[in-house]
Amino acid sequence: MSRSAADAREVRTTAPVFAALGDATRLRIVGRLATGEPLSIATLTTGTGVTRQAVTKHLGVLDEAGLVHSEWRGRERLWALNADRLDAARRSLDRIAAQWDTALLRLKSLVEEPAAD
Repeated sequence: MSRSAADAREVRTTAPVFAALGDATRLRIVGRLATGEPLSIATLTTGTGVTRQAVTKHLGVLDEAGLVHSEWRGRERLWALNADRLDAARRSLDRIAAQWDTALLRLKSLVEEPAAD
């Protein structure tokens, strides 16, 4: 696979993650789930000022992006973070940061190069 094809594939897979994390409520939910303990909607709702219905809707968006998954334990549905999806997004940002660093170094060397007569 060519580098540009790999880049395009990476964008297609990580863009939904960044879109899902672009909402403050969803970001807070991910933060609460980052403790590693699966949580119920009731627990995720407590103290947030957000309704259960709204939290359920946000969890659906996070689930679609592959950031969370749920399982039933008795009568309760528990939600957990898929840390692998966050790690993939972080690696994508690391690659972008490295590309920027390289571009800035090239620009710096061009700007600081003595002018030719």
